[in-house]
Parts: sequence; C-alpha cells; structure tokens
Amino acid sequence: MRDTLISEEQHGGIPLSTKLCYAVGGVPYQAASAAMAFSFQIFLLDVVQMEAFFVSLILFISRVWDAITDPLVGYLVSKSKWTPVGKLQPWSVLSMPLVVLSYILLWFVPRTAQSSSVSVPWYLTISCLFQTFLSCYHVPYTALNMFLGGSERDRDSATACRMSAEVLAMLFAAVAQGQVLRVYNVEREHSCPGLHVGTAPPPISPLHDTRQAFMTSALVLGAGFFLCCMILFLGVKEQKGELQYDLFNECTMTSFGTVSSQMSLGNFALFCIHVAGLGSQLQYLILAILVAAAVSVPVWQMSLVRLGKKRTLFIGLPLIVPALIVLVSVSDNFPVYLIMCVLVGASVATLFLLPWSMLPDVVDEFAIQNPCHRDLEPLFFSCSCFCNKLGGGLSAGISTMTLHLTGYKIGACGHSEGVVLALHMLLALIPIVLLLVGLIFFYLYPIDETRRQQIQQELRQTRSRTEMVLSTEEDTGSQQRNQQQCPNKGVFLSKTSRMSSVKAKKSSNLNSLTSLQTYCDATTDPFSPNSRPSSQLSRQPSWNYYETHAQRAKVTWV
Repeated sequence: MRDTLISEEQHGGIPLSTKLCYAVGGVPYQAASAAMAFSFQIFLLDVVQMEAFFVSLILFISRVWDAITDPLVGYLVSKSKWTPVGKLQPWSVLSMPLVVLSYILLWFVPRTAQSSSVSVPWYLTISCLFQTFLSCYHVPYTALNMFLGGSERDRDSATACRMSAEVLAMLFAAVAQGQVLRVYNVEREHSCPGLHVGTAPPPISPLHDTRQAFMTSALVLGAGFFLCCMILFLGVKEQKGELQYDLFNECTMTSFGTVSSQMSLGNFALFCIHVAGLGSQLQYLILAILVAAAVSVPVWQMSLVRLGKKRTLFIGLPLIVPALIVLVSVSDNFPVYLIMCVLVGASVATLFLLPWSMLPDVVDEFAIQNPCHRDLEPLFFSCSCFCNKLGGGLSAGISTMTLHLTGYKIGACGHSEGVVLALHMLLALIPIVLLLVGLIFFYLYPIDETRRQQIQQELRQTRSRTEMVLSTEEDTGSQQRNQQQCPNKGVFLSKTSRMSSVKAKKSSNLNSLTSLQTYCDATTDPFSPNSRPSSQLSRQPSWNYYETHAQRAKVTWV
C-alpha cells in the first residue's frame, strides 16, 4: 500500500523511451487540428462550394460541441474502472478507429453536395462525430501526463518532448495540406483568367483534382493516426496515482492565447490567397512557421529552466505582435513574409509549451491543499481542453461569419474592400487585442519560481511523513498480533483498549487501503457524525492528516 503514495520516488524518473512514445501519442490530435485549421474552411467554401453562413454555422457548432463533450468524456473516464492495461489507455485505443473513419469521411464530397439541404447536415454530423471520437482519445491522453511517474522536472521534460512531437505533427500535416492547396491553386488559376474581381468562376469547374487530393491526404493522415496510437499503447505503461488541480486560472490564461493564435492561423491561408497575392507560396510560409516552432521548443525549454516559466512566456509570446503588424502592412513580398513567419513560429512555440508546463505546478499545489480528493484527473484535464476548444470554436465561427457579413463570394477570383479589411482585422487587430488580455491573466498567475520550489519541498515532506506514519502503523499492528498470541501474561485491557484492539486487527487485515484513504473516507463522508466541511480540510497541510490519523490509530495499553 505504500507503493501508491510514494510511487514517484520509487520509479526514479521517466525513461526516455516512455517519453518518446508518450510524445508520439500527441501527433493525431495536433495533425488533425492543423489540417482542419489550414484548409477545412477553404475546402467547404471553394471545393464543396457551401455558403459562408453555413460554413460558419458548421465550424462554430462543431467546435462548441467538441468543447462540451470534453467534460462529459472526462467524467466518464474518471468513473471508469482500472483494467490490466490501465484506466486511460483503453479509451484512447478503442476510440482511434472511429477517429480515423470519421476523419476520412470529413473530406469526402457526396454527389449531392451542391444541395445545401444535403451538404450542411452531412458535414455538421460528421464534424460533431469526429470531434466526439477525438475527445475520447485526447482527454485520456492529456490526463496520462500525471500517470507517467517521475518528478516535476521529469514531467516537464515529457511535456517538452510531447510539444516537439506535436509541432512536428503540425509540420507533417502542413506538408500534406500544402500539396493539396497547391493543386487547388493550380485549378483555381485555370478557372479565373479573364474574369473580373468578385466574379465567380464558371460552374463547370468542380475541382476534381482538388477533391482527390484532399481524400488522399485524409487517407495518409488517418493511417498515421492509427500508427501513433499503437506506439502510445505499446510504449507507455500507465501508473496509478491520485493528483488533480484547480483549473480556473489556467483555463482563463490559455483561452485568450488560444483564440488569438487560432484566429490568426485560421485566416492566414485566406489572407495570403486573397489579399497578399502569395497563394502559390503558401505552403512554404506554413512550413516556415512550423519549422521555426519545432526548433524553438527546445530553446524555450532551456530558457524556462534558467529564467522561469513566467519570464520565458513574457519573452516569447509577445514576439507575434510585431510580426502580425508587418504581415498586414506588406503585400506580395515573399522574403518579408518568410522572415515574419519564422518570428510567428517562434512565438507560437511558447503557447504550445509553457501553459502545459505550468499544469503540473498547479496539480502539485492543489494536491497539498486537498489530499482527500481522488480520481478527478480526466475530468479536470477535460475542462482545460474545453476552454481551449471553445476558444477555437469561437475564433472559427466569428471569422467565417465576419466574411459572410462583409460579402465573401464562393469561388470568386477576387473580393471587395470590405472582405479585404475583414481579413486584415481577423489576422492582426483582433488577435493582438486578445493576446494582450491573455498576457494580463498570465501576469496574475500566482505560482512563480519561489512558490514552485516551496511546493516541491512540501511534497517531499509529505511523502517522508507518509512513509514514517505507515511504518508506525505496521509496527503497531505487529505488536497487537503478538499480544493476542500471549493472553496469560497478566495484561489487563480496559474496555477502550479492547475496542482499539479490534479496530487495529481489522486495520491490519485491510492491506489494500492506506491511512490517507481511510482518513479521507471518514472525514468526507456526508453521513458521518464526525465529518467536517471540505473547506476546513483544505486549509491545513496534507501531512497533518497523516499525523492525526496516526495518533488515532495508536493502541493504548493499560
């Protein structure tokens, strides 16, 4: 029973192979998200030729549905029973085939897609199903971070490996979707010669090559998703643990940054095609962003070790502000855009790494204040994902609805000044404002390096006191058994001592329960006459409960 409470010290760190396999498990979510962020909007507008209003409706509803399903999936995962392969891993493995199938159907164009009564329900249903299955995979995967074992530094290292793998996944998805967009631009240029700005191409151009390219990309990415899931399942052994955290501050901080980055990246492709005149070079610009992000993740990891997490975030995240201003100020200048994309990638890398690196610190602090709460990790991790995905849904819905209100025309070779102005605002002005609001909440984040070191010291003291109390209980149980085997030595037990003897005997037979679990069950039972409010429990350090229970467990001999 001691293994569960002090497992972190027993394992002595996380093996490199486990970190790498865990990092590979994050590839499906980020690759799918990147592919949809860069090209799904263009796919619905110009390939399916759906009205901008319906596109905004599909993007918004599917993202909101995705955000709602995260807490629901987290609740179901937290109520799941432990299996021979773990508690979280079965969810990820069983949901992945459904993720692959729904992702492929997402890029399939039905023959009757020209009718809104068919295409809108089809893509709305498939999008919601895909987001649901992806939540069933991603929520347990994010919660798995706290069940890898090791120390706080080991978890930060595993997080850095995961972020590097996710950036590489986005890079791979960008390469695949970049080739698709290249085919799209070629077909679009063939359809547009001689047409005036704002004029739609002839209806006889259904972009057959582009449809085939989107489907091929979906098949390749789907196969990669399944392979990554198998690597995660075979390479990572889930370990038991009981930690959770308060998500309000963390969700507030990351939501604004998520909306800002997703709004910029989501409209970057449309801006390059319809405003900057760099549609043929779009894939190279996207590659520049992702390569810079992949290279920057190890740099920011070393920086946070030396400078601290808050300082590193305030150094890296504001770099995107001047880059966005330059992007909307210059047109048809590929070298300048390439340099600015490198700066954007370096800044986005901090948003990938730092918030997830801060989560274990919040986990540890909450574990000290609330030692009696258990089995809530998936639910709380899903709440964090809920805020991020809700922000993504808002950014996608607001962006597409803005284009609809400003007069965006399906398949047009050029657009009006209102659409151009809207793309300028969606790429730079609105994301910068949201980013500044997010930086204010990051500034109010209470856990700095000094507080983080105090948390780690308190956790070490808690584990050492737990080990000492458990040893004391084992010695007490041994003395009780020896005394019962020698009843003729003239030892007199009072009524209170006899009752304590019976309790000690029962306690020695329940080897599967720890003293912390027994005490928490007694103090958090609402029907117990001796129960206390949880607010009183959270005001004391956790080791006080171990000492209190140890004093009650001692047997008084007369």
